[in-house]
Amino acid sequence: MPITEKHLHVPFVDLQAQYASIKTEVDAAIADVLNRTSFIGGPQVKSFEEEFARYCGVGHCVGVANGTDAIAIALRALGIGAGHEVITAANSFIATSEAITMAGASPVFVDIDPRTCNIDVSRIEEKITAATRAIVPVHLYGQPADMDPIRDIAFRHGLRIVGDAAQAHGALYRQQPIATLADATCYSFYPGKNLGAYGDAGAIVTADADVATRARMIANHGRIAKYDHTMEGVNSRLDGLQAAILRVKLAHLERWTEARRSNAARYTALLQETPVTLPYELPDVRAVYHLYVVRVPAARRDAIQASLKTSGIETGIHYPIALPHLEAYRHLGHAPADFPEALRASGDVLSLPMFPELSGAQADHVVNSLRSCL
Repeated sequence: MPITEKHLHVPFVDLQAQYASIKTEVDAAIADVLNRTSFIGGPQVKSFEEEFARYCGVGHCVGVANGTDAIAIALRALGIGAGHEVITAANSFIATSEAITMAGASPVFVDIDPRTCNIDVSRIEEKITAATRAIVPVHLYGQPADMDPIRDIAFRHGLRIVGDAAQAHGALYRQQPIATLADATCYSFYPGKNLGAYGDAGAIVTADADVATRARMIANHGRIAKYDHTMEGVNSRLDGLQAAILRVKLAHLERWTEARRSNAARYTALLQETPVTLPYELPDVRAVYHLYVVRVPAARRDAIQASLKTSGIETGIHYPIALPHLEAYRHLGHAPADFPEALRASGDVLSLPMFPELSGAQADHVVNSLRSCL
């Protein structure tokens, strides 16, 4: 029986399709690591770090075990720790704020801009205290944060900037790679990311050689030479297998990014004049659409998601609880009224299927099904 739209399955992300398209390259890269037995460090890690730094437009890349470690290590490399406060957005995955705590500092949340769901730059300065040392803007969903005002605030108050680009590989802000606009920028290579490994992996990129050196030491037990430990660090290293896979994928990332942007444009064109609020791009940015997030009537979101599932469409909610309202941060004493836009977003955001291999038929099925729900 031919597959009709009614029977079409649309996964939220399709890693199997991606692997099938690059199988020969990936398998050869893995075999190279196995043959060399270069499992920790080695030529694949060195080459990936050089290639990814160049891709990000900066001079240095330090591969680490995951994106959460990347933020914590970057903060430590910048001298941020106990007794310090770090400002970040109220709408993100807990890894962002968790990493601030891992570094020894305290997270301070700022409400979001309802258009982009990124940090509201007009609310940052009111949260700055004598203990504030850094801002961690999150480039959420692949939409670049508004970096010019953030950089201006940081300059005037003597603060460092650590970008959380876990969802924004390849994003541009005013034609500049976002990594060029921060003291350090941190990436996750979790398998579902725009540039994903086949396990956990992450990286810190920076233009500052001293920051890179300190980050590399912290990530490798506080050392450069094998037993020359100048500080206590952690064990957080990018392994050779993941680096080899990431090198293969990096060569395809621009093509995949344009496919994501094309899919996003298709969604946007077809969902005009519907009751959903569509993603908003700041002027002169290149968003990379790790997620395509619409906003639907909050009272109907669960029913809409259930209806789409019945139609074979997988969706997500990023994120159902704003960070300040998680049980983990109850001790901070925040009330719902403290972050009204983040609270509102947690109730009405809905992530539609988004991946480079998404077909036109699949995208049309998502749109038609969503229109039927509405």
